[in-house]
Amino acid sequence: MKRRSFIVAVALAVAARTAGAQQTADHRRIAVVAGALPPNSVTEVAGGTPWRAFFAELRRLGYVEDGNLVIERYSAEGQPERYAELAQYVIGRSPDVIVLGTGALAPVFAGATSTIPIVSSLPEGWRQGLVDSLSRPGHNLTGVSSEAGSAIWGKRLQILKEAIPSASRVAYLGLVGSWEGREGEEVRDASRRLGVSLIEIPLSEFTPAAYERGFATLLQRRAEAMVVSAVGGAWAHRHLIVGLAATHLVPAIHPYREFAEIGGLMAYANDLADMWRRIAGYVHQILNGAKPADMPIYQGTKFELVINLKVAKALGLTVPPSLLARADEVIE
Repeated sequence: MKRRSFIVAVALAVAARTAGAQQTADHRRIAVVAGALPPNSVTEVAGGTPWRAFFAELRRLGYVEDGNLVIERYSAEGQPERYAELAQYVIGRSPDVIVLGTGALAPVFAGATSTIPIVSSLPEGWRQGLVDSLSRPGHNLTGVSSEAGSAIWGKRLQILKEAIPSASRVAYLGLVGSWEGREGEEVRDASRRLGVSLIEIPLSEFTPAAYERGFATLLQRRAEAMVVSAVGGAWAHRHLIVGLAATHLVPAIHPYREFAEIGGLMAYANDLADMWRRIAGYVHQILNGAKPADMPIYQGTKFELVINLKVAKALGLTVPPSLLARADEVIE
């Protein structure tokens, strides 16, 4: 094992033993695995909207951490090459349920165990081959889909073009695998329909340095606007992404409303809090005997358009009244 990987594994083991030391026969134990957020940020206080909703719902359902529930926290630290090693370690701990914070982890974990129940956020591109059907997954994996059909990716580009009709060169910032899959295909199709030249900014990892390199490429290739993919570490690095866009005056459409709330131009997304409350509900059902194979994957159907007019003014943009009229929320 490489030295860095060994150090990570030892650190995880220490954290897990600390949590597990308080476990009794009456306790249930779940592992929560983030793609990029550090483990100590995966809490009701520090984890942002998704994790706050998840842990609050568990508490509402009667679970008390370090009481009747032991929670072990892990993170791949934004590096996909760690997924397989992390999956083997977590599975080796034999938790009652594994909760995955990003769909990018799902193929690796589902491929490494067919017995431990897994509940995950599942963007559409990561569902293929993992389940038999949405209504009856048929295996040990279930969860929620944050993308109600692949057309949502092209829709984001369409909205961005409507907001900035003059934009002819638009960057797509996302995971390499997303660009090569259905998400990338939909965005490319939309760019052709809209007459937009699409600039690929692929990320092989989700670290701050990777996003900074991505923005450097975006500027070198003279992109006039940007679509940010939801897959990977976008949520964990939302402040960085929004900050870089503001510094370099790049208008962007984001995959979660929280981006617009913290200073992004706009977002087209579904309700993350609702999605993660449902994930907590699935965990509750599994801990009470339900099987993931029989639990339908929930698809969010309500999408919200949020526009930050303060940011538009800072960028010197005039958002068309027709788009403002369709917005679910306008931040002024």
